[in-house]
Amino acid sequence: MQPKFIAGLIATSRFLCICAASSALLSTTQADSWMRFRGPNGTGIAEGTGPLPTDWSNDSNLAWKTSVPRGSSSPILVGDSVILTGYSGYGEQLDAPGERENLHLHILAISRHDGQPQWTLNIQPSLEEQEATPRVADHGYASPTPCSDGERIFAAFGPSGVICCSLDGKELWRTSIGTGVAGFGAAASPISYNDLVYINAAIESQSLIALHKKTGEIAWKVEDINKAWTTPTIVMPENGEPELVMHHKDFIRGYDPLTGTVLWTCRGIPDYVVPGIVVAGDTLYCSGGRQNRTIAVKAGGRGDVTETHKLWEVTVGANVTTPLFHNGNLFWSHDKGLAQCIKAEDGSTLFRERYEQRDRVYASIVLGDGKLYAQLRNGACLVMAAEPDHKILAENYLGDGDEQFNATPAFDHDRIIFRSTKSLYCVGKQ
Repeated sequence: MQPKFIAGLIATSRFLCICAASSALLSTTQADSWMRFRGPNGTGIAEGTGPLPTDWSNDSNLAWKTSVPRGSSSPILVGDSVILTGYSGYGEQLDAPGERENLHLHILAISRHDGQPQWTLNIQPSLEEQEATPRVADHGYASPTPCSDGERIFAAFGPSGVICCSLDGKELWRTSIGTGVAGFGAAASPISYNDLVYINAAIESQSLIALHKKTGEIAWKVEDINKAWTTPTIVMPENGEPELVMHHKDFIRGYDPLTGTVLWTCRGIPDYVVPGIVVAGDTLYCSGGRQNRTIAVKAGGRGDVTETHKLWEVTVGANVTTPLFHNGNLFWSHDKGLAQCIKAEDGSTLFRERYEQRDRVYASIVLGDGKLYAQLRNGACLVMAAEPDHKILAENYLGDGDEQFNATPAFDHDRIIFRSTKSLYCVGKQ
């Protein structure tokens, strides 16, 4: 389980710096920004927003709408821009996918204020990109959500690598993370922490990889990561030393974020894992698997912590979507069209209600202005009370009925950004 070091060990002084800065990661300094998948540290929660809309449509409370390339990645907010990824030229229509050599990948910026395009970085894909099978076409070639440290943008494209660009769209570096492909293609999103960018490359090279932000060089690499499309996360345990946590088939592990050394291991879900890890204090909530399970485990242990730090395990969860922790409860917008809530203390079920639309869900639930927002693939978004009793406050629709909404929404103060396979929508006052 020891990592293969491609770069040498990082100095102790940097370790002390990372500890001193770690509190900033979990503070409210990013409360007005949404610079990674599901916002600050992947919580899915926007703090300090203005009053968010409850009702909207194609004709009301729509501040702007902009056509964008096809993709399933979620939008992020950096400075004055909405950043997202997309693809074009191939695989946009399964019945007529076109020629593989015409595939192009994109990172693009849209103005947060009026939806006007700002710039597009066009990327030549790797020759190892998959053919446009029905499973691949269901998500496409731009599913991982980019992230930013406020100075650079980092986007992952599976076998086409991780690309770093400036805030004005100039490519700075590109690093391969492997060329393996499987099933629905790439989905794991990168995260940024201090001087490194972390990417789950389980599909591409069965690896967890840390990259230097400035150069793209590999800082360290762990090569035993299996069957995972999940995004890693950072947690601050009671001992005060930050940990990078990764969940994949069979195991949940905590790593030293500087070196990749395994700190602890907990027996996990014996199946592939897609949902992200949810952090509440020093407790980690890890879900996934086709039979749906959720495990609660305390961070900060050492060695095998299955018997000492695992709090509970229940056969409740989701296969695709990530839960949200709020007021002692975990909420899901389940991928099979369910609203679901369990008590975080012991995993007991509080409600499990099917949506009337019975549509599939790929977007994860988010919370802003005290309300839950659950986006369905057909363009419906359910606004629900963030309470242990299921209550739908509103049901809203966007789109023309011929586009899919796979992306998790982002919050922009008193507005909400939605992304479909055709357009980017900003809901709120003009």
